[in-house]
Amino acid sequence: MLHDLYFSLTSACCERTVDNMEMDKLDKDVKLVISDISLKIKYLRNKQNMSVNALARKTGLAGSYLSQIENQKRVPAIGTLVNIARALGIDVFYLVNGEKPVDQSGEPFIVKATERRLVTLPFRSFDSTYESVNYKAKNDRLMDGYILTAPDQVPFEPKTEERAHEGEELIFILQGTQELLYNGKSYILEEGDCCYFDSNKPHNARSVGDEPSKALVVFATKNKT
Repeated sequence: MLHDLYFSLTSACCERTVDNMEMDKLDKDVKLVISDISLKIKYLRNKQNMSVNALARKTGLAGSYLSQIENQKRVPAIGTLVNIARALGIDVFYLVNGEKPVDQSGEPFIVKATERRLVTLPFRSFDSTYESVNYKAKNDRLMDGYILTAPDQVPFEPKTEERAHEGEELIFILQGTQELLYNGKSYILEEGDCCYFDSNKPHNARSVGDEPSKALVVFATKNKT
């Protein structure tokens, strides 16, 4: 679907400012995706009589940052978008493609391996894929999990940009080796290793070695009241 292109705009660890010059260079369909998501956030916020500052308090994000998202000046990272969706009482897939909320039946929510929702992230200098493993769960869930596959990357440059988003994050390496750049320090994660960290602090990640890394990535955000 067209709206799945959102996930080609950013990665879990990174977000970027989109100035007018960059917007002019973006593909028409990509511009439509950015616009659609931004308008949905603003519409849902206004529908609930919620000010930007009120949404900021619920998400822990700055009001100015939320305004930039609504005005299509920022493309939020997946973790940030999940946080906003939860604060608005809807599922992130509704923001992305208008998908209706799932049945809140109280039964266990099972996603079979063949039922994972695949999204791609080729916006930056490399391609990554995300498979949602718990998209069927209730809208007010505390966690969102993805299987992240990232190809081999060139070494981080000295000025590699690290980004932060509200919440906490867990990374479990299923295959290959990954380098985590966290708060200015480098950490090597190998198959079977698990890392849990405060995602409010700046971070970035890449695959290293002869094969793409595959990891379970879980975002957890507790909305503020």
